[in-house]
Amino acid sequence: MVAPTKTPDRLIVENLSVAYGGSTVVRNASLRVAGGEAVALLGRNGAGKTSTLMAIAGALTPRRGSVRVDGTEVQGLPAHRVARAGITLVPQGRRIFPTLSVRENLTLAMRGGDLNVVYRLFPVLAERASQPGVALSGGEQQMLAIGRALMTAPSVLLMDEPSEGLAPMMVRRIGELIRELRQQQQLAILIAEQNLALALGLADRVYVLERGEVVHEGPADEFRQARDLQKRYLGV
Repeated sequence: MVAPTKTPDRLIVENLSVAYGGSTVVRNASLRVAGGEAVALLGRNGAGKTSTLMAIAGALTPRRGSVRVDGTEVQGLPAHRVARAGITLVPQGRRIFPTLSVRENLTLAMRGGDLNVVYRLFPVLAERASQPGVALSGGEQQMLAIGRALMTAPSVLLMDEPSEGLAPMMVRRIGELIRELRQQQQLAILIAEQNLALALGLADRVYVLERGEVVHEGPADEFRQARDLQKRYLGV
C-alpha cells in the first residue's frame, strides 16, 4: 500500500475513560490520528470501540481524559460543538432520515460542506437527490451517511462499522471511497470495523481494544502478518 502524505496529528486522545452507570467500558485509552491517515480501531464485540468513538464525538460524556482536534480541547463539549470543531461521526447503522429526500438529508447537516463535492464523490446521490432515503439500498444509504458527515466540513472523520450489512461489491466500493477521502481531502480517519480484511486494507496503523483498554498499537502491515496477535485479541 502506498503511504499517504500525512500532516501533523489532527486528533489526539489521551487517557479517555467512559462509564455506563457503575461499569467502566473504556479505560485510559490514548490514540492519535494524523491528517491524511487512516487508523483502524479493532477489538472483539463489546471491547469498547463504539463507546470510544461516541465519547470522542461528544455523544457520550467521558469520566476523564482529553480529546483534542487540531489543538483544541473538546472533551466535555456537547456533540454539536464537537462537530463544529471538526469531528464528525458516521454512526453504526447509518441512521439517515428515511422520509427525507437525499438532498434534504445532506443539506440538513450542512455546516461548511459543499453539496457539489459530495455529489462528485457519490454520483448516485446526485441521481437520486429527490428520492427519500428509505428508497436507497444499504450501500447507497452508507454513501448518504458519509456524504452527510462531509457536509459538516470535518477534519476528523469517525466511522463505526462502515461495512456492516453490505454486499462484498459494495464493501469494496466503500473502501475505495474512504481511501479517496483520506488522500485527497487530508482527513484524519478513525475506523471501528469488524471486517478485518477491509480494516487492514485501509489503515496505516491499528489500535486494538480489549475490555476497554488499548492492548496493542502498531503498523497495519505488521498486524496483518501477526496471526498470533489476531488470534489472541480478535479470535481469528
